This record gives sequence, structure tokens and C-alpha cells, in this order.
Amino acid sequence: MTAVGTDETADAAATALRAAVIFNPTKSGVAELRAAVARAESRQHFAPSLWIETTEDDPGKGMAKAALRQGVDLVIAAGGDGTVRSVAAGLRGSGVPLGLVPLGTGNLFARNLGIPVNDQGDAVVLAFSGMDRAVDMLIAEVTRPDGRPESHVSLVMSGIGIDATMIANTNPDLKKRLGWLAYVDAGLRAIPASKPFRVVHRTDAGRLHRSRVSSILVANLGYLPGNIELIPDAEIDDGKLDVVVLQPRNLLGWLLVWRRVTWENRVLRKSALGRQFMDLTGGSRRREILYSRGRAVDIEIEAAPEEFEIDGDEFGTVVAARFRVDPASLIVRVPR
Repeated sequence: MTAVGTDETADAAATALRAAVIFNPTKSGVAELRAAVARAESRQHFAPSLWIETTEDDPGKGMAKAALRQGVDLVIAAGGDGTVRSVAAGLRGSGVPLGLVPLGTGNLFARNLGIPVNDQGDAVVLAFSGMDRAVDMLIAEVTRPDGRPESHVSLVMSGIGIDATMIANTNPDLKKRLGWLAYVDAGLRAIPASKPFRVVHRTDAGRLHRSRVSSILVANLGYLPGNIELIPDAEIDDGKLDVVVLQPRNLLGWLLVWRRVTWENRVLRKSALGRQFMDLTGGSRRREILYSRGRAVDIEIEAAPEEFEIDGDEFGTVVAARFRVDPASLIVRVPR
């Protein structure tokens, strides 16, 4: 009887689902993470998880591919937006779900999906037992100043111009202390010194636009921390990307942009009366911020290279970029 029981236990272990936890060892809370994962494994009848540390050379993509080769049923990314993005790149097209345990500063992807960003235990529970949702990914094919091509994935939004400069100039010590508020400090320093630049851009097979811009962003999602709704109609699973062109002419223009993303987009446009008020005050005719949507966008910078960012991380400078959507290429665990 003992031998039979042992065999049954072994068979159960062999058929149990198994997760891989890919985590950034530089983040705090790893011990608590291990305990929360162990509890979730027990409740959901998972085998003990495979634990993989990210490295400076591989922040997650190679680790995710290695986990897939071991046949895991779930991959959990525990870290900031950089870790999540890299792990997602490794899972792209695999069909294996991605669970998110935010341990970073911005946590833009998690915030947009309703993942708890301040409760690690709840995030772990959601990673093991949430609903699977197929979402789009953005593919950024950029050209460096020396002509070298590179390809990256984006989950939230990428930008060329002042937003990338702001991120590059964010004080790392302030970021550790204040979190995303450190970007506000960087923005207040970047805007007065910013200089518009000329770009040629085209969405899908539409006509070419030559614009003088402060920034051009390509997005999959539209919410930023601080009650900022940059792109109110952005959807993560509509098979399209959203393009935002910022072209304020002066400080007043920047104030109008700020009003648009913090008040008009988030409050006024949600009611018929609010939309009527926007029309009466010229909201639909202003040109400080312009939106378009499509499956791909091509951008060419006409002068010096500009700073480039992906999902809140700096990525150096570029002279051209092509963004395209990869529909439903990632499965993410989200609240039911």
C-alpha cells in the first residue's frame, strides 16, 4: 500500500501545474514574495515554482524563453516595467500567461490593467488565479544615429522627444524616494529648456505629415500616474496603436496640454455637458495635442537625433523609428 501511495503522489506532482517566477533581485521584498508564492501554490495546487533571477545582461527575455523550454504553465514577472517588458518579449506568441507582481516605481503596465501595485500578496493571488486576457504588443524598430537597426517591444507607450529627455534626466535618488513623482521634477526642468524638432510621420498608408513637435508618442495604453489620461480612447486589445503629437508653441501651450490630459480627457469628455463645454471653449480646434490611430506609424527625424524611451525607461537616441502592433500576442492574468 505504501508503494502505491508513493506512486500516486509522484504522479500527482508530475501532472501539477508549475509556474516560473522571474524576479529582479535588486528590488526589496523578495522574501515576502517567496512566502506569498508558496501560499498561492498550495491554494491553487501548483507544484513548487521555478525561481529565476534577472541579470544586467538579461533582464528577463532569455529567462522567459528558458522557462518555456522547461514547460511551465505560468510565468510571473516580479519587478519594474523593465523586467515586465523583457519577460513579455520572451513570452510573445507563446500562449503561456504572464502574471505581474509590481516591484518598481512607475508600474505603468500593471496600473493600466488594474493589477494591485501596492499589495504584493494580492498581486500574487491574481497572478495564480486571475483571468487570462489576450493583449496587443507594440514592436519598435528604431534606427540609431550610426545607422544601426534595433528592435524592441513596448507594452504601454514609447516616445521620442521631451518625454524621453525628461526620463533620461530623472534623478535616480529622487526616484527611489518619491517614485513616479520624480518624473514631475524632471519635467519641470526639461520643459523650459526644450526645443521643438521637425519630424516626418505617417500612420498606416496615409499621407506624410511634416510637423514641428516637442514629442511624438506611440501608445498601447493611455493612463499615466497622477490622474493623467493621456489617450482616453486607447485600448490594449483593439489591434491598433495610438499616436500622440505634442506641439505646444509656448508655456501657455504646455498649460493647455496639461489641462487637456488632467481635466478635459479625464472629466469633461465623459459627459455630454462636458463635451459641449469643450467645444464652446475651443477644445476640438486646438492643435497643441493631436491624436491618430492605426496599425503602424513611421517617424523620421529631420535634424539631430532625439532621445527615445520605452515604457518609462530611457533607450538612448534615434533618428528614425517604425512602430507596428502585434495583435493579441501576449496573454496576461488580470482581475476577473
